[in-house]
Amino acid sequence: MSCKSIPAIKWLITILIVFVPAVLFAQGAIKWTKNGNAYYRFEEGELGMYTLPQQSKAIVLSKKQLTPEGKTTPLNVKGFGFSADEKKVLLFTNTKKVWRLNTRGDYWVFDMNTGTLKQLGKNRPAASLMFAKFSPDGTKAAYVSEYNLYVEDLASGEQTQLTQDGNRKFINGTFDWVYEEEFFCRDGFRWSPDSKHIAYWQIDARKTRDYLMVNNTDSIYPFAVPVEYPVAGEPPSPFKIGVVNIATAKTQWMDIPTDPVLQSYAPRMEWAANSNELIVQHMNRHQNQSDLRLCNAQTGASQVIYTEKDSAWIDILPTWDNDYTMGGWDWINGGKEFIWPSEKDGWRHLYRITRDGKKEVRITNGNYDVMEISGIDEKNGYVYFMASPNNATQKYLYRTKLTGKGTPERVSPAGQEGTHEYSLSPAATYARHVFSNYFTSYTDEWVSLPDHKSLNGASKINEAIAKADKSTGIEFFKIKTTDGVEMDGWLVKPKNFDSTKKYPVVFYVYTEPWGQNVKDQFGITDNFLYKGDMAADGYIYISIDNRGTPVPKGRNWRKVIYRNIGRVNIRDQAMAAKEVCKWPFVDTSRIAVWGWSGGGSATLNLLFQYPEIYKTGISVAAVGSIFTYDNIYQERYMGLPQENAEDYIQGSPITHAKNLKGNLLYIHGSGDDNVHYQNAELLLNELIKYNKQFRFMSYPNRTHSISEGEGTFEHLSTLFTNYLKQHCEPGGR
Repeated sequence: MSCKSIPAIKWLITILIVFVPAVLFAQGAIKWTKNGNAYYRFEEGELGMYTLPQQSKAIVLSKKQLTPEGKTTPLNVKGFGFSADEKKVLLFTNTKKVWRLNTRGDYWVFDMNTGTLKQLGKNRPAASLMFAKFSPDGTKAAYVSEYNLYVEDLASGEQTQLTQDGNRKFINGTFDWVYEEEFFCRDGFRWSPDSKHIAYWQIDARKTRDYLMVNNTDSIYPFAVPVEYPVAGEPPSPFKIGVVNIATAKTQWMDIPTDPVLQSYAPRMEWAANSNELIVQHMNRHQNQSDLRLCNAQTGASQVIYTEKDSAWIDILPTWDNDYTMGGWDWINGGKEFIWPSEKDGWRHLYRITRDGKKEVRITNGNYDVMEISGIDEKNGYVYFMASPNNATQKYLYRTKLTGKGTPERVSPAGQEGTHEYSLSPAATYARHVFSNYFTSYTDEWVSLPDHKSLNGASKINEAIAKADKSTGIEFFKIKTTDGVEMDGWLVKPKNFDSTKKYPVVFYVYTEPWGQNVKDQFGITDNFLYKGDMAADGYIYISIDNRGTPVPKGRNWRKVIYRNIGRVNIRDQAMAAKEVCKWPFVDTSRIAVWGWSGGGSATLNLLFQYPEIYKTGISVAAVGSIFTYDNIYQERYMGLPQENAEDYIQGSPITHAKNLKGNLLYIHGSGDDNVHYQNAELLLNELIKYNKQFRFMSYPNRTHSISEGEGTFEHLSTLFTNYLKQHCEPGGR
């Protein structure tokens, strides 16, 4: 599920901190200048500009300039952005979490011309502003506050409320829980290029039932915490897309037809390279048809220009273009064409599509997946993208001609085998480059493109690789099952390994479409819950990526799991474990498995469906019944339960709970807004029904990460480690 395994989340956060934050307003991020020859970054409470290639630094905003009038301390800036002319700076402070990210807070504007620092929305409640952004002409700023959209004149400070009807269940300019969780939709409005209109989403969650979490810890009397949460089988909250006139505050709604019963989704909307039209991605309830619609901003009339269908599902944008985290659309040729992906030939490739959708040209060609769009150098006719044609555990920068002619060329240097990440400048002249592999820790350097030369002469990354200790004990391997399925895996053998002895094996699993565990990157084999050193204690630690995981091995690899979560992925894992059990140094009486979220569900299914293999399982925050999980995620990969309920039944761990034979530790937070605590109680009921003995740990009022509260991690880690050692004793025999 989108509730990724916690280690997967950890590494995702690492990447977001490095790259996305310039757009996300995150502290420590870089923000490229418009010409791409310099970048901005906050360091030690001041905003600096670094000019390339020399890396010369100039202070743009000092601590004194960041100190509001009448205050003695500067703003604690968590993120920043610039007006189009780079003469005004938007500063994000006093931030608060909204579900996953700190997207609510206070915003201040520093005007370079006047040297003034002013707060936006001064009469609004503290820390209530969301997604503030300058108008393209730099004269205004717009933001969401308490579910309504506002615009503020920067010179006069005059505020205009553009929507009047917003509340928790009727949402303007941002999104409900499930759109945020599964479509990564948070910022729900866009300025028109001429600064006269704002296009925005409106989500009507009034008929979406609340899931009531119970808070038993923060007051003497417990109280309910409601979350609008549509489970699988429930229709999504209806959406509308409107264009509001800044001068009149009147909204023109776009005419986007929807199924009156099933409803539909609009996960993406932007201005269509002009101020007269919007382009909207509209998806059906099953998420197996995607229509791109051009909408007339004045009349609301819309027409479909491009349609894609898939027998399984169509992946959403963040899987191939991280830049869209806060908006964007890849227009080229002066707005006459745009770049779009498709898996219709069996691999995820990029296409250039004309504005009317009548002509398309495939840009990337070959038996490989485009993992991510990194940048477009239209002047020189190239698109930069991430791919790994020969090793699905790694990631490299490539470029190819926008014409689709010629072969792609690898930009990442030879000899740097592992996982690369890049933040490209607007003209793809420079890039911040971060590299790691399983034995080389994360190292960054600044490079020129396309020659990929380090700006300081010597390559820091080559030096790091040369100095790294390669004797990590980590091995990557391929394993082929009796079903003919070949999978990638990694393993860490015990220190002082003796091939004449037999050792316990601990499998770490995720197995679902939102998690790839087997990556050639630093720290990937760490078990953050284990107190101590698993290898030193005598465990073999293994992870294997089955079919259905988001590995760059083509469409069929990923989508064979459609309507088969809980079956195909579980059998692949079990059959791989059977092969591992044939290794002469494996003790088949000591086989353990653990996972979190989707990995917790997999742990349960493996323990219940294949009790002859797995003797011990530790499952954290698992979905016990997939009927309970949200509709966008579960229906995307499993279909609608009204149409194929048997698939849901057979894929749910509780269906197989009666088969438990081994040792089970189940862990869940009672304040989990993602995988609700209900799953724990449904599972417990089923185990009790069949007199299956197990151990259960509830963490009061903790969320899906089980990270809140004093002493929580220490307790969880101790619990995990002690249980594993007790029921899957370490060491060779």
